[in-house]
Amino acid sequence: MPSRLRILHALGSMNIGGVETWLLHALKYADRDRLEFHICTFGPQAGMYASKTEELGAKILRCPIGANPWSFRSRFQRILREGHYDVVHSHVHFFSGAILRWASAEGVPIRIAHSHTTQDGKADTLARKCYRRLMKSWLDRYATHGFAVSTTAATNLFGKKWHTDRRFSILHYGIDLKPFQEPIYWDDTRKELQIPKDALVVGHVGRFDAPKNQRFLVEVAHEVLKKRPDVHFLFVGDGPLRVEIQERARELGLLDRTHFPGIRTDVPRLMRAAMNVFVFPSLWEGLPLVIIEAQAAGLRCIVSDAVTNEVSILPEQLQWLPLSAGAETWASETVHALERERIVRDAALQAIAQTDFCTQKSALSELYLTAMK
Repeated sequence: MPSRLRILHALGSMNIGGVETWLLHALKYADRDRLEFHICTFGPQAGMYASKTEELGAKILRCPIGANPWSFRSRFQRILREGHYDVVHSHVHFFSGAILRWASAEGVPIRIAHSHTTQDGKADTLARKCYRRLMKSWLDRYATHGFAVSTTAATNLFGKKWHTDRRFSILHYGIDLKPFQEPIYWDDTRKELQIPKDALVVGHVGRFDAPKNQRFLVEVAHEVLKKRPDVHFLFVGDGPLRVEIQERARELGLLDRTHFPGIRTDVPRLMRAAMNVFVFPSLWEGLPLVIIEAQAAGLRCIVSDAVTNEVSILPEQLQWLPLSAGAETWASETVHALERERIVRDAALQAIAQTDFCTQKSALSELYLTAMK
């Protein structure tokens, strides 16, 4: 085995999101004496986390897919050829089939597919079904290992019988607990967000995209304010639907009670100093990192039952609701959560610190080293 393994992670970008945040945390606590990380991004930009990634010793490589897939293939294979990698770890769901096929052709010995979601969000057209079938066949042939954040995410990428294949296993996301242990300044944080210091605040963190279901959440906000006009809402994130959601909030007369600070790198701070309850009505998820963070922050959470219950570390903090219950029921349960006593945050942190949802206990480095033996 080489003295220092060279590992290439392949993903869309290093923008702020669950996968990217987890990877950043994993890099922070990785064994740099034995592991060298490169990150290859396929999107039009490297992403907001790119500079932090490089500060942690990883190298960012740009390989935008663009309009010509054949050009992309040759450019990516050149990266593989020049990098002499021991491991290629792909995070691009079904497209990982192609990534690992090309990695095999370049002689990469360890080829990992990582499933972070329970579906690709694409319509079931004939072309899409054929694409999925082809990619799955390549994954089955070329993956030496496969990780998934939950059992449902594993089933979606590796098939219903994934647990009978020794190559595939569950690898939970971990969070860095240090930001949840630092001092916070309640008044300053709320002043910065233009939220009254004594207000009750319902929080949400997520990309403004269809799966996160902020369309439903803004209707919940409308119903909450009928019951408690003093409540404020904090929508953290950005994405293609942000303008639409803000416009809907304006139509419902909610703008003086809804706050849209955009993408933030201080989510733990906002959860601890600016939120009282966390609401997460996703249509589907792999295993949402923000629910783990919300539990670490001591927040009571109202969560869609479409989200895997594997994210439940502290069951007393989570309430599961079907989206079919409607906005009024979600609003009633949100108000009830706001009126309950706050969770003792230290107890929540201690519980998470004993699980593999804590980055400090992450086994990622050892997984690479073990795979090479």
